[in-house]
Amino acid sequence: MSAQAAIAVVGASGHTGRFVVSEIKRRGATPIAIGRDTAKLPIGARAARVEDAASLDAALRDASAVINCAGPFFDTALPVIDAALRARIPYLDVTAEQLTALNIHRQRDAAARRAGVTVAPAMAFYGGLGDLLASAACGGWDAPDSIDLAVALDGWHPTAGTRETSRRNTAPRLIVRDGRLTPIPEPAPRRIWNFGDPFGALEVVATPLTETVLIAQHLTVNAVTAYMNLAPLNDLRDPATPSPEAVDGSGRSAQCFRVEVEARCVGAIRRASAAGRDIYAITAPLVVSAALRLLDQGGRAGVLAPAQAFDARAFLEALAPQDVRVDLSS
Repeated sequence: MSAQAAIAVVGASGHTGRFVVSEIKRRGATPIAIGRDTAKLPIGARAARVEDAASLDAALRDASAVINCAGPFFDTALPVIDAALRARIPYLDVTAEQLTALNIHRQRDAAARRAGVTVAPAMAFYGGLGDLLASAACGGWDAPDSIDLAVALDGWHPTAGTRETSRRNTAPRLIVRDGRLTPIPEPAPRRIWNFGDPFGALEVVATPLTETVLIAQHLTVNAVTAYMNLAPLNDLRDPATPSPEAVDGSGRSAQCFRVEVEARCVGAIRRASAAGRDIYAITAPLVVSAALRLLDQGGRAGVLAPAQAFDARAFLEALAPQDVRVDLSS
């Protein structure tokens, strides 16, 4: 089915949206580019506005699935989900906004079940990758004691969309304590995390994003904390930090990342990690692979975390090594 799939991409002219469109083509499916301004999109693109339900319905005509790359998702997620439910097609997005992911779970799960549609928010570098790594690390553990995630970036050149989301994302950040989502304490927890080469030991600060919300939806775990090193956070806060700059024909930047997970249960420790280049670019193979799997294999109806929709280990092991290098050996 996926070879004939037509996958709609809302926000196709944005930085991540362009990576997603290219990945859909690379995988042999057909992208349907959707945006507010078709002048910024290729010939044949479709115009739609989230405040205009009829335009969204028209834009999703004949689509097999829809991937929403149009942030901030505070504004776009629910309207595009509703259009996907009306069209009876899977919905995926790439949000890093905790509140948006929570609202999708709380406000659209019942409707998605009634429509028989899979809704998979945050299927991206921030969110989905961490959830899949954590679930793969936990393996058969029914109730791990704790999950710690750490992200190392050698820098962060944020897009305009990232900056706008950061400006508007004023909701309290959430971690898991005593098995429940709870606001992060002040000051935020810090620790030293040894990432190994090429990053080494770095100070990291608790910076929970959508991975924490996703994990809490399906794993019974006492504590979840997600950390990030300080350099990229300083870049994000600095208004002088430039936008991403492509260094190859694919449009990827030179930015390097490493994500590590440590899961603990009754004294045992399991680890998983992923490394690669460009946090925006890696989102494309993650979300497109998810969309194609849903179209090929079907999926349970409702709002699902990635590791609920897919076998986490199998999904990660199937990712191309040129996109991301995954280590599930420990």
